[in-house]
Amino acid sequence: MSSHHFVKEKQEPALLIASQTGWDFQHLQPLLEWVPTILVTEESALKVLSFGIKVDVIVATQKFQKDNPQLGEEQFPVKFITIPTRQSLSASLEYLTQSGHSAVNILPHDPQNHSQLEPYLKDLDIVFFHNGFRYFPAKQGSIKKWLPACSIQVLGEEGQFVEHQSSVNTHLFPINYLTSLEVTEGLQQFSSNRIFWLGTEFQTS
Repeated sequence: MSSHHFVKEKQEPALLIASQTGWDFQHLQPLLEWVPTILVTEESALKVLSFGIKVDVIVATQKFQKDNPQLGEEQFPVKFITIPTRQSLSASLEYLTQSGHSAVNILPHDPQNHSQLEPYLKDLDIVFFHNGFRYFPAKQGSIKKWLPACSIQVLGEEGQFVEHQSSVNTHLFPINYLTSLEVTEGLQQFSSNRIFWLGTEFQTS
């Protein structure tokens, strides 16, 4: 894959690759099409670089940087963000906010930890991916979206009520961790009294 050593205009969502597991190159390809700013953590860095991908930011401990001194030269120009152990997510999101980015795709992120992302939603549009699903937030408690006939997942606080309206019917349901629904093709509206996340199947082909 070719390098991208030009100035990013930050109009496309940045890409944060947060782990070495839960994804493969086929998951990355559609997210790389617009040459986003790419952040990797020390957990994902070596796997990402094994695909020949040029990264812009490496979020890592001092130990990782000392153990991998070749990365500064091989990935030049690359920015290192030094963190204590296990603070890569918050450090990455804070960097994106402070550097003027407005959106980020995170691959992967555990839906159980959706609350970790919510403090950053006032500054960033965040989408995350997990087990073949793409999750996006209803920041104001409402989403209206045209969907094909498919399975969707609704993620929020345990017991939180969400109303679903379609051309077929309207019903109210509580969220139980990940609530799965089958929807028919058409315009779907979901609303609640606070933030929740909607997950749709993510095509990698």
